[in-house]
Amino acid sequence: MPPSSKKNSSQKTKQKQQKPKPRTGLSANQLKHMIRECPDFPKPGILFYDITTLLKDKLGFARLIDALSENYIGKEKEIDVVLGIEARGFIFGPALAYRLNAGFVPVRKPGKLPAETLKISYELEYGSNALEVHKDAIKEGQRILIVDDLLATGGTAVATADLASRLGAQIAGLAFVVELDFLKGRERLVKYDVFSLLHYDR
Repeated sequence: MPPSSKKNSSQKTKQKQQKPKPRTGLSANQLKHMIRECPDFPKPGILFYDITTLLKDKLGFARLIDALSENYIGKEKEIDVVLGIEARGFIFGPALAYRLNAGFVPVRKPGKLPAETLKISYELEYGSNALEVHKDAIKEGQRILIVDDLLATGGTAVATADLASRLGAQIAGLAFVVELDFLKGRERLVKYDVFSLLHYDR
């Protein structure tokens, strides 16, 4: 390889591993103030954290994606694919995949994907649910990052990680915008690297 090509290759690698410069100076607390709290939704006694008020703020949304990506860019091993869990994982997953120079794969509810799928069923506190992913969406050995808006009891996250593992993926981590610490969902994910941007203790 000519010397100039080596230099260019080295520069590209260095640029790729550099962390993105935050486009805003917003702190985590400032982002939390952009989230609307809705009591008694979807039923009495539940406090719902509405992220749509954060998403519509261009500076808030930019900072959110920057903060999530900063946790992974520059790590020793790069992310190959970002998995977004239906439905709010579809909001953050593609933006994060773009920042990480990775592909994006949707993990969907049954009956939504047209090609051959792998399905997993799992139990929730008040019933059961299921998720599917295309069988050819993940190649064996690929490093994947699972993304969703919320970590609550952890059931959906555990199921998604199991689903990806069945296809031979290496789980590089799970990333969430909000974690409800009092529900202790993280305890079900102790074998994975879990990152949550915003934490609530009630």
